[in-house]
Amino acid sequence: MISGYVHPDFSEVATLLQRQLPKKGAGGAAICIYHKGKKVVDIWGGTKNWKGEQWEEDTLAVSFSTTKGVTSTLMHILVDKGLADYDDPIAKYWPEFAQNGKENITIRSAMSHQAGLYAITEQLTTSSDMLDWEQAKKGIEQASPVHEPDTAHGYHGFNYGNLIGGLIEKVAGKPFQQVLKEELVDPLALDGAYIGLPESEFSRRANLIGRQKQSDTFFLEGLLRLVDNPIVKVLLKALSLFTHKAYEFKRVFIFPFTDDKFCWNSRELMSAIHPSANGHFTARSLAKMYAALSLDGSIEGRRLLSPETVKKASQVQNWKGDNVLFLPMHWRLGYHRVFTATKPLKHGFGHFGFGGSGAWCDPERELSCAMTVNTGVGTPMGDTRMPLLASAVVKCVKRIEKHEALASDSAQPA
Repeated sequence: MISGYVHPDFSEVATLLQRQLPKKGAGGAAICIYHKGKKVVDIWGGTKNWKGEQWEEDTLAVSFSTTKGVTSTLMHILVDKGLADYDDPIAKYWPEFAQNGKENITIRSAMSHQAGLYAITEQLTTSSDMLDWEQAKKGIEQASPVHEPDTAHGYHGFNYGNLIGGLIEKVAGKPFQQVLKEELVDPLALDGAYIGLPESEFSRRANLIGRQKQSDTFFLEGLLRLVDNPIVKVLLKALSLFTHKAYEFKRVFIFPFTDDKFCWNSRELMSAIHPSANGHFTARSLAKMYAALSLDGSIEGRRLLSPETVKKASQVQNWKGDNVLFLPMHWRLGYHRVFTATKPLKHGFGHFGFGGSGAWCDPERELSCAMTVNTGVGTPMGDTRMPLLASAVVKCVKRIEKHEALASDSAQPA
């Protein structure tokens, strides 16, 4: 059963969500859409755990790499305030970062995944290290680039947040979670956006649901299934014959889930500061943040960024295939292109996450969209839910635009 509000022009979105919810067993999701500054879809359905508790209006879901888009927006806010510049060396604000040939790596390089620091296997010893915020930052400080910065780009899957989140603390002079609250959550009056979930909010969280009942190893299952997939095996083998990309993929994604059971439903992980992947959000909060970005940086009378900074943040920095993800991601400063099931959105940008979540905007259409979900394991490239949703939303907007054009033509004097 679907709850919430849907504008009649976007009724197809509710139908799509209903189809995507599990027909048997547990699992739920939420979708929120803004168009021209107005919330036109705000719906949710399904269950948030194996107990059968219903997904509610305020349910939070861990959204994996969708988190990176939020972390990136925080960095843009600090730049917009004049506290830093994209072409400044990170070491200007974070002297300890200058070790091992990193003294000239810029904020721009890091935000466009061109810093060459994605090999987390060489920065942390165990998966538990990722839950220790101070240790994670030390790992980045001591890291060495795997390639000359700015000569290639590779997705910093698990440590983008350590890099940019650590930089945010240095630039702002405040703890990361305080910056998130003061610079984003409070100004936009977001109803649910946490990176490191407070214990007071645990009851709102949707548990991740794996293939086995009561499974706590959702992410581990998904990664192992991905690596064991025959098609992926063939792809990695083929790539290894011609390029180094198969090796780079393993350096980012095979670790750190082989050394222990990394439990994404544990209280320890829920509360961990991990600005790459441990964001807990409502779809409503994500959609509202991206709605501001779709409207030159402001919404409902609240300005988040200047139009100039939005323009800089959304400019494509690289066009070629990614060393880690293989695909051309068209990295902006912290965001990638919007994947759809049909034509690409030329001006769209955002960030999708493992497990089906994602959020994005299209300034050309003054449109934003977000989905949070707790079941179904897949990479952003192998999970069809967000691309199908993006296509459905754009289809609705195109129909609106067509009707408006016809109405305008008919109103013209003969």
